[in-house]
Amino acid sequence: MSELADKLKSIRAILFDKDGTLIDFERTWFAFSYSMAEKAAGGDEAKARHLMDIGGYDWEAKRFRGNSVIAAGTVEEMVALWHPYADMAAQAEIVAHYNRLSLEAGPRSAVAIDGLYETLEALHAQGFILGICTNDSEAGALKTAQVLGIDHFFAGFIGYDTAARPKPFADPLIYFAEKHGLELSQLAMVGDNSHDMEAAHAAQAGLSIGVLSGNAGADILEPLADIVLPSVADIPALFVS
Repeated sequence: MSELADKLKSIRAILFDKDGTLIDFERTWFAFSYSMAEKAAGGDEAKARHLMDIGGYDWEAKRFRGNSVIAAGTVEEMVALWHPYADMAAQAEIVAHYNRLSLEAGPRSAVAIDGLYETLEALHAQGFILGICTNDSEAGALKTAQVLGIDHFFAGFIGYDTAARPKPFADPLIYFAEKHGLELSQLAMVGDNSHDMEAAHAAQAGLSIGVLSGNAGADILEPLADIVLPSVADIPALFVS
């Protein structure tokens, strides 16, 4: 039996990144990100475009870069990048403000990856414990799942504010495994960025699955993942022997 087949047989739970993995990142987050950049730039369009650029938006390709701050980072990282001269107290206020706005706007504009509901339904029927592990907030993950009508498939929602440290650290995966009485070798991590794969390796998770539905290409994911698939819709077939 191959090494991948051995790993597949050990998996009892699957953690999914959210943006770019369960939802279409570009269609969900561009408008919100640009509106935040405009506010940070005080209405200066050229500065707003610059903030988007350093945050990770490629204006020529019209898409976010893989592993960029907007695509894979936390709200704290984005605020530190866009408001470098604000002191810690001011940055904390801006983070809270961004979180409030994203909790309202993100779920409302969320666009599911094709075949998402059917994929989660199949994995749930196969007996897997499912969770969301995102560098968005825990509340944002839950609200998005509720708006999309998929929250009942998940046993837990982990945001950057849930465990001690967010991805790419191991903490979110360890948190989920401990909460559900799992060995880390029984846990698969699915995501579209290197942060997801690095978190899986840091936790010594049983399986890392990269998907090409988000910001990072095969050149980034293949050296880090046990397997790379077009999207989460291809995952249920992996576990059919």
